[in-house]
Amino acid sequence: MTSLQTISEKELGEMSALVQSRVLTEVVSQVQTLLNKLGTASLDIAVTGESGAGKSTFINAFRGLGDEDKGSAKTGVIETTRKVAFYQHPSLPTIRLWDLPGIGTPDFRPESYLEDVNLERYDFFIIVASERFKENHALLARSIESMGKKFYFVRSKLDSDLASSQRQRPSTFTEAGVLDRIRGDCVQSLERMGARHASVFLISSFEPHKYDFTRLRDTLERELEGNKRHVFLLALPNLSCAYVEKKKQALSSTVWKTALSACLAAVVPGAALHCNMDMLMQTLRSFQQHFGLDTESLRRLANRTEKPYEALRAAMRSSLAEDLSEQRVVELLRQAALGQQVLTRVLESRVPVLGNIANGGVSFAATHYILSTALNELADDAKRVIGTALEEGKGETDPEFQIPDPGFSAYD
Repeated sequence: MTSLQTISEKELGEMSALVQSRVLTEVVSQVQTLLNKLGTASLDIAVTGESGAGKSTFINAFRGLGDEDKGSAKTGVIETTRKVAFYQHPSLPTIRLWDLPGIGTPDFRPESYLEDVNLERYDFFIIVASERFKENHALLARSIESMGKKFYFVRSKLDSDLASSQRQRPSTFTEAGVLDRIRGDCVQSLERMGARHASVFLISSFEPHKYDFTRLRDTLERELEGNKRHVFLLALPNLSCAYVEKKKQALSSTVWKTALSACLAAVVPGAALHCNMDMLMQTLRSFQQHFGLDTESLRRLANRTEKPYEALRAAMRSSLAEDLSEQRVVELLRQAALGQQVLTRVLESRVPVLGNIANGGVSFAATHYILSTALNELADDAKRVIGTALEEGKGETDPEFQIPDPGFSAYD
């Protein structure tokens, strides 16, 4: 059974500071503004490199798509990108990956390339090569750096390199040895051409859970800031339990804001009575999508891993993963509301606006609890689905999403 969710001292402090000495309509507006900033944060990633380097396949892998999935970037053995094109993340449309024309094509003009592709549009650049990095790569990196933008070198098609090396030298082949040699060659050639402190990420877009794909994502996460970092975390493909945990932590910061906005909006004069439930359902559906538990995401994962869709569905245990209906959520809210008295007493002393609005207090207690519990349950489901998809241990089996005996506490 899921352990009792709490409202932390930090959350109470943030709520108290937010609502202090403000009228109700101002509080609603302020909380909604905070949520909107997170929900509308954009991230524009430019992907460039020589013709045939695998830019489009990289874009698909970064978005958790296969080359044949709906909405995937067009791929091929010849140059398929003749002009700038962008591809949105399947569940986060404010994240866009831009497929730029190849820098090794006859149309490439180093002196005007960044101007032609509109440099200022992008938050950072991914420079992709499938063999050796060349003078054009280093020249482009120097130009990007001189204009105050960040760039990252990606050496693609590692699966092909390793397979070829093993065929050529079966008796002396080691994967680690080949990777070290490729990395060393890439770094040395880039530095010889003037790309200072070059860091190269070795990847296979067909096996994004291997090699340096994780290190690349960790680096980007570390170097992004604020809302851009938040939205980047939500865009991470669900390829490891570590990624799922990072998403859960990012989403947990929105729970109290969503609960507060929902319950206050419900009591603002003129507000529709159903607005609380609409906001709650929308948030729960977004959790389901972010963890890759919706039908479309599961089918994409099944196709990429060649695992039966039914097996991935069977790995889920939360009743909200199976039945995310308004009727089910109302039932859970009624059970959660049994703990209203303890939380309302806390709110009366710490957040007077909620403590003085009985219905608001009840709504906040139940909404916060449902969101927190669902977040934990769906994250656990996502980890079990990953284990099934990648043939790893499925971990502990959790029972169905249930509301325990009543009682909310800020000090447990």
